[in-house]
Amino acid sequence: MAFDSVAVIGAGAWGTALANTAARAGRRVTLYARDPTIAAHLASTRENPRLPGIELAADITTTADIATAARADIALLVVPAQNLRHAAAALAPHLVANTPVVVCAKGIERGSHKFMIDVLMEAAPRAAPAILSGPSFAQDVARGLPTAVTLAARDEQIATALVHAIGSATFRPYHTTDMRGVEIGGSVKNVLAIAAGIVSGRKLGASALAALTTRGFAEMMRLGLACGARSETIAGLSGLGDLILTCSSPQSRNFSLGFALGRGEQSSSGALSEGHFTAPALIDLAREKEVDMPVAGAVAAVLSGKLTVDVAIETLLTRPFKAEA
Repeated sequence: MAFDSVAVIGAGAWGTALANTAARAGRRVTLYARDPTIAAHLASTRENPRLPGIELAADITTTADIATAARADIALLVVPAQNLRHAAAALAPHLVANTPVVVCAKGIERGSHKFMIDVLMEAAPRAAPAILSGPSFAQDVARGLPTAVTLAARDEQIATALVHAIGSATFRPYHTTDMRGVEIGGSVKNVLAIAAGIVSGRKLGASALAALTTRGFAEMMRLGLACGARSETIAGLSGLGDLILTCSSPQSRNFSLGFALGRGEQSSSGALSEGHFTAPALIDLAREKEVDMPVAGAVAAVLSGKLTVDVAIETLLTRPFKAEA
């Protein structure tokens, strides 16, 4: 499978970074922006205001015509999780059957409580689904700084071909067929990053942050195994790797939201934080699978207003002592 052309659906910071990445790997790239004004701006200035100082690769074509973008061999669906269904439905009529569509969003759909691959297959059933996730900030990837991620597809041959299509010396995808594991890692880490931000905002110390991240990872692993994920996926780049990144950096919108909550402030990150939408769906899923997730549960309770930050912290610190498992 020689995938020579790539369409990036979504011209935000992450979409622009991935477009540059695919171009760096030698692919012919079309970057789709739903708004014609944005597409024209990118074409003329070769710079996305969301990625200041990063120049769009010279051979990337921009368009506001999704039918034109859909002619590519691969489509990267780079939109927020809550917008993925709409974007996939718009792309679907123009896709050739079995075109790989790579989801590049992390989260669970609000309302339906469905993972991103399930949403994609409902909206674009003729697509060959895949998902890209892992510890990666758009600014780092756009600048060509070394980054490693996980790319999953049902068929290992397709997953391998996709890795070779978009991978390069500085952007290294590792392939797997464990799509559910990749989805769970990306979804759970968003919620745990909010908790990490709260710990930092409350100035509870580096020891508390390390404990929170470790116990949060245990919750991620329990849920992943209950949902049929492989332990090596949860312990890999799309699980533990992404958790480490987003629990330690204010570049993460989820961490920033938690940090503001910890300081008792309002945050503009709430509307942009996938963890904000994922938390209640995650707790419903954990309850359905009979998985104990106290850290994620505390985050959901704080976000819904059921608990204050102080009461949530006290609740976690006064849990009964138990064996580590």
